[in-house]
Amino acid sequence: MPAPGNSGARLLGKKARKRAFFILGPACGGAGFLAYLAGMNKLANLFLVGPMGAGKTTIGRQLARALGWTFHDVDREIETRSGADIPLIFDLEGEAGFRIRERAVLEELTGLQGVVVATGGGAVLDPLNRDHLTRRGRVIYLHASVAQQLKRTARDRHRPLLHTRDRRLRLEELMAVREPLYQAVAELTVDTDGRTVRAVAGDILQRLGLESCVPPRRPRTVRPKA
Repeated sequence: MPAPGNSGARLLGKKARKRAFFILGPACGGAGFLAYLAGMNKLANLFLVGPMGAGKTTIGRQLARALGWTFHDVDREIETRSGADIPLIFDLEGEAGFRIRERAVLEELTGLQGVVVATGGGAVLDPLNRDHLTRRGRVIYLHASVAQQLKRTARDRHRPLLHTRDRRLRLEELMAVREPLYQAVAELTVDTDGRTVRAVAGDILQRLGLESCVPPRRPRTVRPKA
């Protein structure tokens, strides 16, 4: 597996990419693109891992739009299927019960093709989850510093693991355990601190060799003064 952050970790080799885009045109999604990747024994999935507040959901949606793939958020899927929000699941079943649900949903979603999946921050704790992620798609680690996580989750009361007096300490403890696992499964690490969703998504597409999927910037309209 390529080292995290290695720009050589690509979905397609240079010649193959040129051929794919010559045959399929500029569109990055659709059955033709997926079939081409499948013919090259490549898994056409992107899986996002990282801590809470890293932007996995918003960046995942942006990537899915650019690729023409389907986006799934594991936490939202769990809530939809159980009919309960995550804090309630933690209250009734504990973290262990939640992890069982998480494993089942992740096993199903990673078995699809042409998907971008945003995982929960603790999904990598389960060895089976790590195996599914690394074997069934390309794993991207969205890195966010503890300071950034604290800022982005400051008003969020939907995260049971942060129901504590010292949120910074809890985030530091979680990162100490989970970051080595994020790094172990990911072939690409992208920093999200102080960056826009568009910038991070564009960086990921470029580093995966999917430059033509990056949507062009809209030119700014300059109105003449009256």
